[in-house]
Amino acid sequence: MIRSTLVLVFGILLSFTAVAQNSSIERGAAVFQNECARCHIPAEMQIRLSSRWLGQPASALFNEIRATMPAETPGSLRDAQYLDVTAYIMQVGNVVAPEGNVTEASLADLTISAAGSVVSSERNVGWEHFNGNVQAQRYSPLEQINASNVDELEVAWRWSGANYGPRAESLSVTTPLVKNGRMFLTAGNTRNVVAVDPASGETLWMWRPAEGQRFIDAPRKGSGKGLAYWSDGDQEIIYVVTPGYHLVALDAVTGVQVAGFADNGILDMHQGLRLSEGRDDIDITLTFPPLVSNDVVVVGAAHLVSMRPPSADNVKGDIRAYDPRTGELLWTFKTIPEPGEYGYDTWLNNSAEFTGNTGVWAPMSADPELGIVYLPVEAPTGDRFGGDRPGNNLFGNSLVALDIRTGEMLWYYQLIHHDIWDWDNPAAPILADLPDGRKVVVQLTKQSFAYVFDRVTGEPIWDMVETPVPASDVPGEWSAATQPFPVKPAAYDRQGFSEDDLIDFTPEILSKAKQAIKPFRIGPLFTPASVIDAPDGTKGTLSLPNTTGGANWEGGAMDPETGIVYVPSRTEVAVLALVPGGKVSSVAWIQGPARPPSVDGLPIVKPPYGRITAIDLTSGEHVFQIANADTPDYIKNHPLLEGVDLPRTGIPTRSGLLLTKSLLFAGEGSGGGPIFRAHDKATGKIIAEIILPATQTGQPMTYMHEGKQYIVMAVSGNNQPAEIVALALPD
Repeated sequence: MIRSTLVLVFGILLSFTAVAQNSSIERGAAVFQNECARCHIPAEMQIRLSSRWLGQPASALFNEIRATMPAETPGSLRDAQYLDVTAYIMQVGNVVAPEGNVTEASLADLTISAAGSVVSSERNVGWEHFNGNVQAQRYSPLEQINASNVDELEVAWRWSGANYGPRAESLSVTTPLVKNGRMFLTAGNTRNVVAVDPASGETLWMWRPAEGQRFIDAPRKGSGKGLAYWSDGDQEIIYVVTPGYHLVALDAVTGVQVAGFADNGILDMHQGLRLSEGRDDIDITLTFPPLVSNDVVVVGAAHLVSMRPPSADNVKGDIRAYDPRTGELLWTFKTIPEPGEYGYDTWLNNSAEFTGNTGVWAPMSADPELGIVYLPVEAPTGDRFGGDRPGNNLFGNSLVALDIRTGEMLWYYQLIHHDIWDWDNPAAPILADLPDGRKVVVQLTKQSFAYVFDRVTGEPIWDMVETPVPASDVPGEWSAATQPFPVKPAAYDRQGFSEDDLIDFTPEILSKAKQAIKPFRIGPLFTPASVIDAPDGTKGTLSLPNTTGGANWEGGAMDPETGIVYVPSRTEVAVLALVPGGKVSSVAWIQGPARPPSVDGLPIVKPPYGRITAIDLTSGEHVFQIANADTPDYIKNHPLLEGVDLPRTGIPTRSGLLLTKSLLFAGEGSGGGPIFRAHDKATGKIIAEIILPATQTGQPMTYMHEGKQYIVMAVSGNNQPAEIVALALPD
């Protein structure tokens, strides 16, 4: 009777009212023997319980049995008989309701889950934060979509950004939120806020900023990375930071500005800035959403890329917190200390007076129980030369833990002293309670270390060794003598550059690679930049990882059950080559034009060029490492590689990751192809490949709406306006 799609039943939300009595396992056994045994045996049921129904509402299973069985005469049994046989299957599958009975009352709102447990189910499960939760785990316990059915995913709806902003965006990196039956996203160059129906993609409301000259002058435009949500149970508010650096509060139901927040819903973030006297422009904004936790809204700061800054001066990237109802300023954390404050003595020659940047442009995270917010602080001005700011430069390149209610610093750890590589802390610190009981925070970095700390005390979980590093010979530079290296985990991408890193598929290719790097300096991790016309005749320094990582803003995904973190990263060479500031900048040295060497168009280094690494944070060991994509045609079909058996090389992009109870999902990220993969999260094995309308460019997220699970992401490419695409199982 029960066809091959039947599996584990944990609860039945009955769709009929005729059955009021308790079910009977004994009667169900008789029904099974009479109606099902000619095709099935009871021993099959436990195996079938792990099939495609995991995570689905049990009502769907019950209704399918009733509609399709017995195979010859579907629907011919009484509702009570269908209930009885379902109870029997639960029993032989080792899933038994209280007292072994199934009733409409006892099983309402239960869902199909893993064998041996009954899990309460909500028909609506949202995605309330940029990274899924405030701990930045990018994890959802949903498993309606699982290994047995993921290859059936199809596009459920598409939302186009064609008509948003003064011109359509061809690249979107937004991550939608879902809460209380609405999806919220950003779109358009001016950063419009849009609410859509999560089941259909229908637009519900739209809010458009009108910043005038403030928008024109903004250092970073575009729809940005997303939004923040807050509710006190009575009102629901969506927060966005605009390109012109306004914090805006919108009613989540209507899209109307919240009248009681700041000035009719708009707070001017320019007010209270510590500006530089050496610059007329106000180089500050934010593309990430604020962080909301413990009834506090925390807002970071971003600046222009500082490879070729006009000056060593800039506005300081202070972190500020506000009341979610009124916009009242609650506290300010000064990432560059003032005289008399802790850390000021790490800025020699009074450089803290004029140096800027040192903001938090990346997403933040928080521990609501501890009342701590974690700040991944970036580098000071500028990115390639720090001679104007001698010293270690606290709190640049530090992980900082603050009391979220007061802004008091609880602990910090500086991961790079005096950064001259542009290796900002780029990702949200990830919080986890490990299986061994430790409460940790892990900071993923461009330099490809995962730095792991006790999130209460700030003590490193594994030893951090201050290790001597090469000194800079750039005139006027100050460089730190040592840098902190964690004993564990091992780096998740290549670090430093040596001849051992060169592509060597054939002797001819290796010979060409050795010749190609002769004009450049090479060295271990933290080898500094060099000038283009150095006395030794070199044209700059080859660096791994690249300025943009290693890892970057995409961050990782954390499994709270296993303690494994999954990290996307890229392997691409950067050339750190300096030229005089001249007419471009008052800074002595800035990044000059430099192109990484290649071997007739092939990357100079060995693959993989993009990877996903699984790291067990309990042991500090790598679990697996896989390439993030197939070998591209320009490598596969290259004349120098004819007849060579190539490994799967991946591509130099960073995958957008999403982790569920049973699967690791990964796109190919900006610059990749329109393929979305589901991996076995224990081994990395590819389970399914889903073709998208365009490349995944925003972070994938998932939610349950009215009992149906969706996976949604921004996609871009094909010279078309960016879209939001929702995937779901067929009805």
